[in-house]
Amino acid sequence: MPDLIRIRRLGLVNAFLVVEDDGLTLVDTAVARSAKAILAAAERAGAPIVRIALTHAHGDHIGSLDALAAALPDAEVLISARDARLLAKDRSIDPGEAQVKLRGGLPGARTRPTRTLQAGDRVGSLEVIAAPGHTPGQVAFLDTRDQTLLCADAYTTLGGVETSARPSFPFPFAAMATWHRPTALESAQRLLELQPARLAPGHGPVVESPAAAMEAAIRRARPA
Repeated sequence: MPDLIRIRRLGLVNAFLVVEDDGLTLVDTAVARSAKAILAAAERAGAPIVRIALTHAHGDHIGSLDALAAALPDAEVLISARDARLLAKDRSIDPGEAQVKLRGGLPGARTRPTRTLQAGDRVGSLEVIAAPGHTPGQVAFLDTRDQTLLCADAYTTLGGVETSARPSFPFPFAAMATWHRPTALESAQRLLELQPARLAPGHGPVVESPAAAMEAAIRRARPA
């Protein structure tokens, strides 16, 4: 994975640096107080962070956004248009969305995006893939060069590949923070249909050739 650098925090939470021709794309900022570790990883990679792309607005993914935005004033900050509202602490539910309570930590941030994302947009080599369910506006990123899928919390891989559509052990927390599990299951199915070469989740190790494991996880999450 020469184009992907995993930064693990607390043994549970991932941020990723994606190597591009013009520098590095940081995917998610992990928990609070992760900025120093992320900047050190970029220094070791020998390239600047030119953009910060957020998969969704939960605190373990945007926790160090403000610190990094302050340290990297020229970097783009990108998030889906829907989760940009959560970043601004607007927790309202749209009429066409599942009318259930949002879950998980949504602390918001002072930093505002320089650009909002829609499905099909490009962020360097990454294609934006809609993956709602865990939050209303969660996105995944597919590296069009090698089919690496940065899947956010649509799947986790701690103790095995699982969806966030149902609690599973030893890591039930992504499912516990999922807003609408039926939508999360639909997103997991759509991500499987991309047939990724590797799966890079928000929580857990990167998994090579993940399709069979993703399919099995979907089967386990389907209602009996």
